Amino acid sequence: MSSGTPWRRRPEMRLALAQIGVESAAVDANVERAVDAVYEAAGEGADIVCLPELFNVGFFAFDSYGRESEALDGETLTTLRDAAVEADIAVLAGTIVEDLAASPGGPDDEGLANTSVLFDADGERRLVYRKHHLFGYGSAEAELLTPGQELQTAELLGFTVGVTTCYDLRFPELYRELVDQGVDLVLVPSAWPYPRVEHWQVLPKARAVENLAYVAAVNGSGEFEDAGLVGRSTVYDPWGTTLASTDDDPDIVYAEVDPERPASVREEFPALRDRRC
Repeated sequence: MSSGTPWRRRPEMRLALAQIGVESAAVDANVERAVDAVYEAAGEGADIVCLPELFNVGFFAFDSYGRESEALDGETLTTLRDAAVEADIAVLAGTIVEDLAASPGGPDDEGLANTSVLFDADGERRLVYRKHHLFGYGSAEAELLTPGQELQTAELLGFTVGVTTCYDLRFPELYRELVDQGVDLVLVPSAWPYPRVEHWQVLPKARAVENLAYVAAVNGSGEFEDAGLVGRSTVYDPWGTTLASTDDDPDIVYAEVDPERPASVREEFPALRDRRC
């Protein structure tokens, strides 16, 4: 393993989206699947593996949010950090329900947040993102959780990486903020349900096209009492071209992404220079 910033720079990054099966409130089983996916992706030569939104508790397990909430140094993230080090792979630990008051060095807020953490292969925490836009329609998320405020980025494998989460895809201004911070790869852990398949296929592609950036949207797989996840984890290049995708069954999606490609596309088609707001 190597250290330093940016970590392990190379001509291309092999990106893995781990579309794991998620069971409602079955934390131990879900985390075991996540760890298995980390090792499988590493065995396939991936440099980074991304997990879905609330991969440990399940998005629709609202009654379990408080009981299963953890600090940033809690059991779930510690397990994923250790797997990253052991497997020598960077890990976007999807999202968990974070207990804000218990997290060392966290915001002053109390309550719960929908939080994603990016670890590099040395186990260093490189980025923390708390979901900004909380889904209210037919969901208890907005009632139970506190929206995030910060928009961190990380230099990793030649990319400037940003993270957004699921419903954030509907708010393009958030992605413009990331572009203004130099982001050229956005990772999007999600728990996107049926019947909004078309939205899931259009929105991440639109965010890639608008911002001339890679967008990698990783969804979960599974059926819940009132909803099922659409799966279809997909990697889009800066032109909006689909590099790799899958259906709604558990799977791992792999794609080679080139850190020089966004700058090349932005030079060839400099639409971002014409922004007036």
